[in-house]
This record gives sequence, structure tokens and C-alpha cells, in this order.
Amino acid sequence: MLSLPHPSVLHGAVSAPCLCCRKGKDQFDNLEKHTQWGIDVLEKYIKFVKERTEIELSYAKQLRNLSKKYQPKKNSKEEEEYRYTSTRAFLATLNEMNDYAGQHEVISENMTSLITAELTRYVQELKQERKSHFHDGRKAQQHIETCWKQLEASKRRFERDCKEADRAQQYFEKMDADINVTKADVEKARQQAQLRHQMAEDSKAEYSSTLQKFNSEQHEHYYTHIPNIFQKIQEMEERRIVRIGESMKTFAEVDRQVIPIIGKCLDEITKAAESVDHKNDSQMVIEAFKSGFEPPGDVDFEDFTQPMKRTVSESSLSNSRGDGKSEPKFGSKSKGKLWPFIKKNKGAGPEDFSNLPPEQRRKKLQQKVDELNRDIQKEMDSRDALTKMKDVYIKNPQMGDAASVDHRLAELGQNIEKLRLEVQKFEGWLAEVEGRLPARSEQPRRQSGVYEAQNPSGVNSCAQDRESSPDGSYTEEQSQETEMKVPATDFDDEFDDEEPLPTIGTCKALYTFEGQNEGTISVAEGEMLYVIEEDKGDGWTRIRRNEDEEGYVPTSYVEVYLDKNAKDVHKPLQKISE
Repeated sequence: MLSLPHPSVLHGAVSAPCLCCRKGKDQFDNLEKHTQWGIDVLEKYIKFVKERTEIELSYAKQLRNLSKKYQPKKNSKEEEEYRYTSTRAFLATLNEMNDYAGQHEVISENMTSLITAELTRYVQELKQERKSHFHDGRKAQQHIETCWKQLEASKRRFERDCKEADRAQQYFEKMDADINVTKADVEKARQQAQLRHQMAEDSKAEYSSTLQKFNSEQHEHYYTHIPNIFQKIQEMEERRIVRIGESMKTFAEVDRQVIPIIGKCLDEITKAAESVDHKNDSQMVIEAFKSGFEPPGDVDFEDFTQPMKRTVSESSLSNSRGDGKSEPKFGSKSKGKLWPFIKKNKGAGPEDFSNLPPEQRRKKLQQKVDELNRDIQKEMDSRDALTKMKDVYIKNPQMGDAASVDHRLAELGQNIEKLRLEVQKFEGWLAEVEGRLPARSEQPRRQSGVYEAQNPSGVNSCAQDRESSPDGSYTEEQSQETEMKVPATDFDDEFDDEEPLPTIGTCKALYTFEGQNEGTISVAEGEMLYVIEEDKGDGWTRIRRNEDEEGYVPTSYVEVYLDKNAKDVHKPLQKISE
């Protein structure tokens, strides 16, 4: 018979590590909670310092606003009041308070850079370090638990094989004692018992090896790995405690560094307060308001019991009052009277600034023209940007619908047209003032729209109507005879004197355009017309409806179909449209 030790003998030798593993895990949980609490304390301190810096900034801002609020306004009556020593001291106090506010800004900046920023960066590093340590601890804990599970599995296998060997041995003995069993069956039972005993021996050897390995791993775990991890966590926690203590010390040092400057500001305020001289201020008031008159004499007694004239001395109060009344009469006629060349501004003036003298009117008109040109440039830039966007949408339909910007492009075109008409109007008035109207033979100006030219004779008559009065005031004659008459425009000259231009293509009106100015032509949406002159870069295209109707329309309002071979002026539009 084979004799094997009972598995319960070995079971007691390895039952303790399960409890140790559980206790080690509990310690890791406690340390994890404590270190997280330490990080929370650090973040709470960072928040405290941050709120302190915000308070310092807010306080500094309020001090600056307070100082600015009570500063004397330039060129005002308050500046005269600061000639007294008391008000000068108050002004010095305001200036020192401004510097005082600056020191609180310094406190905020230093606390932000030396404490808040540094601790915030340190907290991130601390979190990473803590995460690494506890990751190593969990990894070691999982490893020892895995070894423990392997040991338990090996032990259970050994125990099972021992029981199987016992049953096989008992079965062999029973078969061997039974005389009715054949020799072959007995031999088979004996071989089965030997096999089970061999398996039990193998399980024993494996269990013994696993147990030795586990004991080695357990010793390494509790005497090397875990102490090292705990040591690193302890050092990390101690660094955190030292760091927060140093930050608190810096918190105090930042305040202490500005104390000398704040003390200097307070010393200057004290010095300004000590410079207040009540006698000097009183003397300044006396010098400012003294009249120089002698006090009145005694009032004589008037006896009404007998007729007599009251005699009044030259130094009496009556004389002093009478003398005081004579001076205002001297200048009473001129009191409150406006100078003849000063005109009161009653409401808004006319659009062409005709109520102003010529030079002032020229400046106003020039400013208006420049302002309108800037508006035109803005609108053109917007139109160019939308045009580029439309091209992008056409090339890449997935980015957007090209038709969605057509309405906005039409609006921009209308805005540009309106602004150009405004520029044309103000440039006409400006040319009238400057006396530089173009002659009838000159080419039409279309730099900012269709320009209505006016002859110089109208300028001369207008200039004669407006004259400056001798006292400097500006007057304007309102008679109908002197009003300037607008002569025929250069467009009329071009259309009347020149031969009809050949057509170079056709166009279709995309929008309705009301041609209200000379040289323009009205078109209706969808109308087909002839093109006789392309856009020269000024935004206008010259078109013709028939032999008697032609003019300019905005290029953005029409779609042009150029035909280089089209030379027939009288080609029917129906055929072209077909």
C-alpha cells in the first residue's frame, strides 16, 4: 500500500496569505483615499489663492476708477479750485491711491505666477505620479493573487488525486480478497491503483513546487515590492506637504514685498496732508473775492417832526448803492447781445451744405464724398468675397449651394449703385463749389457712377449769388433768376453727335433697373437688349434698346452674351433671343 500525507496538512500552511492579500488591498484603498484627499487640499488652496488674486485685481480696478472719478477735468472750473493747499493735497492723495492700486495689481500678478501657476502644474505632475504608483501596487497585488489562485488550483488537484488513489487502492484490495474474481480482473484493478498512486505522486510534486514558488513570490511581494511602492507614495505625499507649506510662505512674502512701497504711498499722503495751510487758503480766498470798497458810514437820524431834507454823506450806504447801480447801466445795452457774424444752428442744415461759406462747404462735401467712396469699397469687397464663395460652391457643390448667394449679390449690386449715385450727386456739388466743372467736349466721368456734368457758367452765377456779408456772416440769394440751370450732359453729346455704335452682343436683364440719371436707361427684368460697349472696369455697360434709346446700366444687373461677329445694328431681338 501507498501512504500519502493528507492534503489538510498542507492546506493549513497556505491559508494565511489569503487574509494578508485582503489586508494589503485594504491598505492600498486607504492610501488611495488619503492621497486623493491631499490632492483635493492642494486644489482647494489653489482655488483660494486664485480668488484672492481676483479680489486684488477687482480692488485695484475700483481704486483706479475711484481715483479717476475724482480727478479734476481738464479745462474746467475744477482746475481753478486746485490752487488751494487742501485741494492740492487731495489731488496728491488721488495720485498716491493710483500707485497704491498698482501695488495690489503686483500682488495679484506675483501670486498668479509664483503660486497659482506653479501649483497647478505641480498638481498635474502629482496626479500622474500617484496614478503610476497605485498602478504598480495594483499590478503587484494582482500578481500575488494570481500566484495564490495557482497554488489553490494545484492543491485541489493534489487532494483530488489522493482521494482517487485511495478509492483505487480500496477497490484493488476488495478484488484481491474476493475468490470469485478472475486473476485478470485483479491484475487490472492493481494496475489502476498503481496509476492513481502515480498521479497522486505527480500532483504532490507539482503542488510542492507551486507552494515553494508562491512562498518566494509572497516574500518578494511583502518584503520588497510593496514596501518600495509604499515608500514612493510616502515620499510623494511628503513632497506635497512641503510644497503647500512653501506656497503659504510665498503667499505671505508676496504681500510683504509691497509693504515698503505701500508705506511710501501712505507717507506721501501724510506729507500732502501736512502741507495743508489754512492761513494760506484763507488769504487766497480773500485775495480772490475782496471788493476794495470802503465800509459805509453811520446812518444819520432823520427827524420827521419838522420838515427837513435828509442829508446823506458821500460815504453813506445810499451813495455806495447808487454808485453800484451806475456801472451796470453802462454796459446794459450790450449784455446778452450776440455778435452780428454769429449764427445760431437751428436744426439740421441742407443736404448740399449750402448754408455754409464756400470753403467750409467744400470741406464738408469732400468729407462726404470720401465717406461714400469708403462705403462703396466696403460693398465691393463684400461682393468680391461672395463672388469667390460662389465660385467655390460651383466647383465644390458639397460645400454649399451657389444659388444661395445670388440674392445677396443682387443686394450688394443695388447698394453699390445707390452709393455711386450719391457720390455723383455730391461730386457735382463739389465741382460747383470748386469751379472745376468739365467742359461739354470732355469725356463723361464715370469713376463713381454716371456723372452729371455742369457748365462753368452755372458756377459763376451761383458764386455771385452767394456772398459774405461785411460782418463775416454768410448769406445766399434765393431768387429764381439766379438759380443755376443744368445744361445738356456729355451723354447727350455722345448720343447726338456720334454715329451709332455697332452691337457687340446681347444681354438679358437679371433685375429691374430704374435709370433716373442722365446717361442711364431703365430696363425690366428678363428684357433682351443690345450691347454696344463693354464694362471698362467702372461697373457700367452701355446698351441699346432701339435706335433712339441707349444708355448705361450696372453690369451686375445684366447677363452679357458677346458676339464678336455681330455688326448689324438693326438685328431683331426676337431672333437673337431664339
